[in-house]
Formats: sequence, structure tokens, C-alpha cells
Amino acid sequence: MKRVRITLSPPEAYLPPVYRLLTREATYLSEVAIVNWNVTEPPVGFLLLVRGDYHRLAGALETAENVRDFELFPNGDEEAYCFLAAAGVTAGRVLFENFTREDILTVPPIECHDDGSSTFTLVGTDSAIQAAVEGVPEDVTVTVDAVGSGPVAANDPGRSLSPRQRETVQTAFRLGYYDVPRAVTTADVADELGCSTATASEHLRRAELRIVSSLFGE
Repeated sequence: MKRVRITLSPPEAYLPPVYRLLTREATYLSEVAIVNWNVTEPPVGFLLLVRGDYHRLAGALETAENVRDFELFPNGDEEAYCFLAAAGVTAGRVLFENFTREDILTVPPIECHDDGSSTFTLVGTDSAIQAAVEGVPEDVTVTVDAVGSGPVAANDPGRSLSPRQRETVQTAFRLGYYDVPRAVTTADVADELGCSTATASEHLRRAELRIVSSLFGE
């Protein structure tokens, strides 16, 4: 039996509209995770954990494409569970089905990142996990974050970051963005990454929030 923590980075075509809404467009959310799901037959259902100004999410879901039904269950001022029923089948469903076969289990939560990637832990036999990883479509990037027979969880703050967030923080650190006094600006980090200053700033902000939340969050 083995536990493996992986990150899937699919191309845009695999991302359902509601996933793009939750991870990219809803910038008022600091964290989105899938804690349970049922994709056996359409319509598919998901239970999400969202953190941030989730009160604004209801209005966005009312008009969201591919959303059949939803309900928010508040768990304090900055956290809520969200039941979401999708109206139809999307290309991304094949990724869920690939990791719910044979003697393999996906351990929730599935961490959803703003670059479209997702990180989660698999538990199963070596052969089943290997088959699942090899069964991922060729145009989807698979990154193995950790492998072992013992616990493999997101207790390392760095593992909670998306690949793009991790790259941005590493670049900022290398350039001296976190030096005291600060040696470079966000614009310098953006130039190094070849993106806009606003994009670099957003990646840094979300990454820093995830790291701090993983260290001090309840």
C-alpha cells in the first residue's frame, strides 16, 4: 500500500466554467477545496469548502454556466460549505473517473488552485496508483509532490501552493523581494516571470495567504 501526493495541471479545455469561476474569477475567495464528490452519473455533485468573502459567491453561482443547483452552508463569517450540482458532463470528469477506479482512493480535500491545477493524495496499491498516473491524458501535466508508505498530507505549507504560485514565490525570494530592506519590487518579479505586475502581485498575495493560513489557521 502506498500514499502519493500529486498535482494535476490540465489545459484550459479541461476546466469546467464553474471551476474557473471559483478559482480565478472569484478573487474574494482565498481558498477553495473539494471535500466530497459524486461523479458516477450526471448530474454530478460536489461539496466544497470555501474561505473568504463567500457571501458574494451566491450571486455569481446564480448565473454561472453549468450550475444546476447549489446551496451555501455558512461555517462562520469567513468559511462555508457549498453543495454544487453540475448540469452536465465536462472534459474534466475524465480526471475524476481516472482516480476512482480499482483499489485506489482519492483522499480529500482536493485543493483547487487559481492556475487551474489541483493537488490531492492517493492511497492504494503500487500498481493501481501507477496505472492511474499513467492513465492521465497526455496533455495534462502530473507532478508527484511526495511518495511514501506513511502519511502524505498537506502539512508542508509549500505543498499547498499551486505550481505557478510556488514559482512566483521562489522567483521573488531569489530576486530579493523578501529581503529587509526589500531589494526588488513586484514589477521586477513580474518582469522575471514574463507576466503583468497585477498577475505577479495576485500570485504572491494568494501564496502568502495560503502559507500563513496553513501555519496559523484553525
